Amino acid sequence: MTATLTDEKYDAVTEALKDVMDPELGINVVDLGLIYDLAWDDENDALVIHMTLTSAGCPLTDVLEDQTAQALDNVVDRFRINWVWMPPWGPEKISDDGRDMMRALGFAI
Repeated sequence: MTATLTDEKYDAVTEALKDVMDPELGINVVDLGLIYDLAWDDENDALVIHMTLTSAGCPLTDVLEDQTAQALDNVVDRFRINWVWMPPWGPEKISDDGRDMMRALGFAI
């Protein structure tokens, strides 16, 4: 059974996940809009990250999982990523900060 995170834990996890960079774009997964939901698995005492990728065929899930483990090292003891494909990711999910980062890299967005 999953539960909602406290505001404090949600903010700490979100801030930590900003250290996880999309390997192709160099923008963090939070501002890219790749994090769809955060929940707590009471049964396994673990964070559940509902996350997607910019492309379902992306071969870099291992890189993102490793970065996530490093980013969350002092935030949670256990986590798992639930890879989500619906709804599909699109540029409308990028935050305003993410859009600024994309423009700084030369993307027209």
